Amino acid sequence: MAKSISLKTSVELGVVPTHVKFVGGLVPDEDGRLPRNEDGELIVVAEMSKLTIASTVKIQSAQVTAFPGVDSVDMDDLFNGLRDLDLEAHIIMMVGGADPMNPDDEDAVVEMLKAGIEIAKKYSITQVASTSIEEWMKPGATPKTGPEFEAAVTQNAKVHARVYRECNVANSSIKHWHIEFLRGGEFQTFTDVAKCWEIVKAANADLGTKFFKIMIDAAHCGDSNLSIPENEALIAQVAQSDEMGMFHASAKTTRGCLSTDDGWIGALLTAAAKTGKLEYVFVELFHHEDPALEGLRELDSGHGIDTTDGRTYSEATLDGIEWVARRLNNLVARGILKS
Repeated sequence: MAKSISLKTSVELGVVPTHVKFVGGLVPDEDGRLPRNEDGELIVVAEMSKLTIASTVKIQSAQVTAFPGVDSVDMDDLFNGLRDLDLEAHIIMMVGGADPMNPDDEDAVVEMLKAGIEIAKKYSITQVASTSIEEWMKPGATPKTGPEFEAAVTQNAKVHARVYRECNVANSSIKHWHIEFLRGGEFQTFTDVAKCWEIVKAANADLGTKFFKIMIDAAHCGDSNLSIPENEALIAQVAQSDEMGMFHASAKTTRGCLSTDDGWIGALLTAAAKTGKLEYVFVELFHHEDPALEGLRELDSGHGIDTTDGRTYSEATLDGIEWVARRLNNLVARGILKS
């Protein structure tokens, strides 16, 4: 359709298409094949095609999950399909079954991350992200504090810097690696901007460059123990240190329609814009019935609320894209964000 909204900033506006569900949409099967629709199209590519056609503003990019062991033909179809839609492709590297904080698991974590980095290199991707600083919803895990926290920071920095060196990232297409922290319950230790920043600072100090960045996900910030003003202050400090990365416009707790957000996205997006270093914004919704996220619904019943209000998830995502685009344009109009 004709685009009725013209984005007035150079900030890149994209989508994380998690609303198609991990099970049946994003996760490969036991043979490494990605889910396809009845027409043989990859679910992710078909969904992004639908969104790019229907959106009132141009969608510039897609941030997609990258799992180790995916069939090479499917990987080609994924990235070529996205680029055929005139979308910049970014990846979120998925790891599991090993603890990045445990030295005994170091080799396993490194190999999984190296697989993701090699995908990025193969497809000339410039921005990678990961939730690779703690094992997701590990049974029996408890928060690390004091010397245990410091050891976890050191080990995480070692793991990520090792991947950088062993994959020769310095001589690749990859410009930055965005580290994402998660809410309490999903993670136990690295659950806010301040704690995540300790890893990013340590890894960058090891490398002598500001390669690693912190992803500012409004949902995880909102579900952390830090207030909006505390997050705003930290965003300013992180950006001043040149370690602020991508921004995820995602609603706290429900992870559904952005209308359920209670103000976190608007406040933190504005804080990020004020720094002058905001470059990437992604709209991210999750499906409230995704079988892969049953653990989240058990953690917090709010994750299981249907927030679509009669719409499809595609329509709810499109509403989020338009809302974020309007907000970015009005940040420009107010002189907060550069045109």
